Amino acid sequence: MAQNALARERLFALRETIARLEGKPAPAFAAAEREALAEGRKTRQERILPSLPFGVELLDRALEGGLPLDAITEFRSALSRDAGAASGLAMAVAARLQKQESDGGRLMPLLWIGDAVGTLEAGRPYAPGLRDFGLSPERFLHAAPRKLDEALWLAETAVESAAFSAVILEVRGNPAHFGLTESRRLSLRAHAARRPLFLVRQAGVEEASSAALRLHVEPGPSGLRPLPDGSKLAGSIGNPIFRLTLEKSRNPAPLSFLLEWSPHEREFFPVTEPNLIRPPGEQSAHSGAQLPASANRPYRPQAMEALLAFERAS
Repeated sequence: MAQNALARERLFALRETIARLEGKPAPAFAAAEREALAEGRKTRQERILPSLPFGVELLDRALEGGLPLDAITEFRSALSRDAGAASGLAMAVAARLQKQESDGGRLMPLLWIGDAVGTLEAGRPYAPGLRDFGLSPERFLHAAPRKLDEALWLAETAVESAAFSAVILEVRGNPAHFGLTESRRLSLRAHAARRPLFLVRQAGVEEASSAALRLHVEPGPSGLRPLPDGSKLAGSIGNPIFRLTLEKSRNPAPLSFLLEWSPHEREFFPVTEPNLIRPPGEQSAHSGAQLPASANRPYRPQAMEALLAFERAS
């Protein structure tokens, strides 16, 4: 009898695991759903999942509330020189998520899974710079797997554990061993655990994936740092500005936005610019049809005392 009970327990556990991998409700959840329907309560699928708004009305409206917190969101840079913009936007979103959870009394860590090749190009996270950017270094964990297979296994395990507020996976280019199948597995785990996975793709092209949202990220020209009296500090660099384009979303138009990130408030602010929303079919700056705005600015060497979020690779 004890062996039969043990076999049944193993069978139930196997069914639960298969259901989670396939993105279907587990038997125990299915029974609860039927009970909820019978009592007239909202089912698990009918409950509105939380999202992370940018705080910019026009952008949040296009995203139907904000970034999904139970799916994959991809931040893509088309060029190697724009890798810092994609990483910076992912970190800004993570900082905003930390602020939202802190306001709710939750203090969960954040996991950054670095790419071996990407680290050589863009550097490693730097603790003093993370704090200056709005993140909490004491709640920031960094992993440096040697191979992509190890990085994918770590990402799947971390998301499935639901122990992190978010998992950030850094990938260089479009590796052959990270395609639609691997993306689908990560998406199923994120949905089952109801935790977000932020994919930072350096110097990659658009490809089919299970990401619910994909943003193409480019750096924008920053202004001068404001002083308390309202003037500008000459020769300084102000808050970072990102140009993001919705490449994959429920909105059919390829909308483009300029956002300023304020590390102190941990808030995004819209930047006013003519033609803020690009009409469908217009080529972006990285396509070669037009130069980025920074290309027309005169070269002015900047002092090296500015605190950055990434340290230089030796």
